[in-house]
Amino acid sequence: MTMSNIHPHATLPRHDKETLLGQQGVVLWFCGLSGSGKSTIAGAVERVLHQQGRLTIRLDGDNLRTGLNGNLGFSDDDRLENIRRTAEMAKILAQNGVIVLCSLITPRGMHRDLARGILGEDFVEIYVKASFAACEARDVKGLYAKAAKGEVAHFTGRDSSFEEPQNADLTLDTERLSVEDAVSEVTGFLAERTAVVV
Repeated sequence: MTMSNIHPHATLPRHDKETLLGQQGVVLWFCGLSGSGKSTIAGAVERVLHQQGRLTIRLDGDNLRTGLNGNLGFSDDDRLENIRRTAEMAKILAQNGVIVLCSLITPRGMHRDLARGILGEDFVEIYVKASFAACEARDVKGLYAKAAKGEVAHFTGRDSSFEEPQNADLTLDTERLSVEDAVSEVTGFLAERTAVVV
């Protein structure tokens, strides 16, 4: 078969995919410092949505950096590319009716603006708020201890800045909220925003 015999074909409309799944595609973008609770809350939200019969996919920064984004470091340019690739993947999934839960530090406003620009109305910015001191005390991955010894380069909040979101769609203060309460806030927000939760 020659290239002249290949013609583009229209894909099924998004509405058809969402009707089949009984849900609306959306991207929940959890941002915040390492140890703030992004992945924990995203995982708990996913379990609740799964129990409700919803199709979800999680894109976690740590996991993506072992595969798709494994060639990227933590320089400003690499962080930007990490966000771009993740947002483009999330966009395809949301357009096919999937509820996507992204948990990435996304430290600067320009990073979040990039994701929002790619995802448009599908983008829901969720700021998982916790102070550097609280995250350091938790140190769930041992990264803060390594950073204190100078073993981690470009560590967000220490060597590399974290710009606190000013216009997040939802803010979850994990120094105040339990995981269960945070999950309730997310699912409640979704219930008001879309037909995702029933």
